[in-house]
Amino acid sequence: MPLTFDDLVHRARALPRGGRRALLGIAGSPGAGKSTLAERLVRELNGTGDPWVAHVPMDGFHLADAELERLGRRDRKGAPDTFDAAGYAALLRRLRDEPGDDVVYAPGFERVLEQPIAGAIPVPPTARLVVTEGNYLLVTTGSWPRVRPLLDEVWFCELPERERFRRLVARHERFGKTHEEAMAWVTRSDEPNAELVAATRVRADLVVPESAMPCERS
Repeated sequence: MPLTFDDLVHRARALPRGGRRALLGIAGSPGAGKSTLAERLVRELNGTGDPWVAHVPMDGFHLADAELERLGRRDRKGAPDTFDAAGYAALLRRLRDEPGDDVVYAPGFERVLEQPIAGAIPVPPTARLVVTEGNYLLVTTGSWPRVRPLLDEVWFCELPERERFRRLVARHERFGKTHEEAMAWVTRSDEPNAELVAATRVRADLVVPESAMPCERS
């Protein structure tokens, strides 16, 4: 039987075991629908009761533009070495191993400003499942290998390339780029990153096809 979104909900619901907080990673190339899947999954699991699932995107660990300028990487923003991968891994370890009684604050990412925002996402001690998503959860270079051992499972979103490209261009247009600017950025920056991410698919616990993913918001 084809995998469905309901199957994903049931699988995620079963991850926390023995009173321990679980971490679920959702990986995939730029534009593959990771954020849409994570947000819908969290809403479905939390339902109308007390929230027990939190969403912590990897994008909050983008380096700020000022630091990218200093490093000479501003024109490659979004590549693996333009994130604080070690900081991301440290937060995941804290979320997994030290839930304690305190709220843990994670950074968010403001799409309009295209900048990380410190302390934007609260993870309460009652959260038994944390869903985190991003491109590079399965990458094996730099500090990224620290991430995978901290996640109970990693799912890989797989979308037909033509549709993924279309969505990616539309997203850049939605946040202020002209069509020509969006096409140029996707071709020059996003697509090399997508090729790198696609090669990590084999390391995922589950490949999520388009048929099991919720529709992206227009």
